[in-house]
Amino acid sequence: MSVKDYYKIEDDKVTRLKRNCPRCGPGTYMAEHSDRFSCGKCGWTVFKKQDKA
Repeated sequence: MSVKDYYKIEDDKVTRLKRNCPRCGPGTYMAEHSDRFSCGKCGWTVFKKQDKA
């Protein structure tokens, strides 16, 4: 992935598009999978909420 996939620039504001890892801190982004977010550095995993049908 390139740097342009991590940030969005609108007017004079920069917003991050990826989640930061709560353990590793800012600058360490979490990978987004279909059912979870995970950190490749420390292994922290956050599962997405699924709707029950």
